[in-house]
Amino acid sequence: MDSSLMVFAVAGLAFLALAGIGLAFTSGEGDAAKKRAKAIGAGVSAGKVRGKVHDENSKRRAKTQEMLENLRKQDKERRKSITPRDVASKISQAGLEMPVTAFWIGSFVLGVVCAFLIYLSGADGLVIAGISFKSKPVMIAGAFLAGSLGLPRYILGFLTKRRYKKMINQFADALDIIVRGVRSGLPLNECIRIIAKESSDPLRKEFITLADNLAMGAGLDRSLNSFYKRVPLQEVNFFVIVLMIQAKAGGNLSEALGNLSTVIRARKMMREKVKALSSEAKASAMIIGALPFAVGLMVFLTTPDYIMQLFITETGHVILAVAATMMGMGVMVMRKMINFDM
Repeated sequence: MDSSLMVFAVAGLAFLALAGIGLAFTSGEGDAAKKRAKAIGAGVSAGKVRGKVHDENSKRRAKTQEMLENLRKQDKERRKSITPRDVASKISQAGLEMPVTAFWIGSFVLGVVCAFLIYLSGADGLVIAGISFKSKPVMIAGAFLAGSLGLPRYILGFLTKRRYKKMINQFADALDIIVRGVRSGLPLNECIRIIAKESSDPLRKEFITLADNLAMGAGLDRSLNSFYKRVPLQEVNFFVIVLMIQAKAGGNLSEALGNLSTVIRARKMMREKVKALSSEAKASAMIIGALPFAVGLMVFLTTPDYIMQLFITETGHVILAVAATMMGMGVMVMRKMINFDM
């Protein structure tokens, strides 16, 4: 082959090689540019989507915070309103069905009975530090006031605490009934009606009232607030808050009430555990508190003239007053030490 042809062939091959290399590089840059452009466009669109989602989440979070703040304010107002300031509210919280006039008539009769017992006792009173308390009419009047005002309110408080204790033991089972009913497709009002039919007192009576209020169109908020006012327990407060949040913000009611039922059962178990751990301290406090009276009774049975000096002499009256004061202070301190609020 001619040398000139060889030169042209080599030059042509070199040109083709350079053109191929250049084309390869330029096409790769175009693809990379296209890929970068697509990525940038996708990033902008994704950023817009994320921005929208973030804005929606922020709005929802702000709405939830506002709702929780309103619920806190409502809870404070409910706590202020649940304190029974009249006798009718105390009678209702104790679970008694009696008019206020019957309560005052019973209190008057109880005061008369206490005064009559003091009159029959023949006690002449006490003399403490030179101050005479031997006026029998004053003692009769004091017994009447204690019997008509103090004793009935103490009985109401005792009945209220006993009723609340029974209701706490029944409340978790009632929540489980609502959870199963909601999961099966029943509305909340029907679940409350089932509890009103199937539960025992005192929970049955309260849920009957709640169901009647909802059926008459009182509204969920008003009916629940009335329920919490009649039964001012922390468990009922949790129940009211959960239903209000679900009614305003939505959500899985069965899951929320199921969690609440678990919390209430855990609180009950903790309360029983605290009671078991503090039983020894309570027994010791009862023994220490009863020891002076037991020793006094034993001394009276063996040598009555010796112990009677405390009741017939002025010095004995002073000793009794000081002992009663110290005994009262000791009882209050021991009560504070062994009392655990849950």
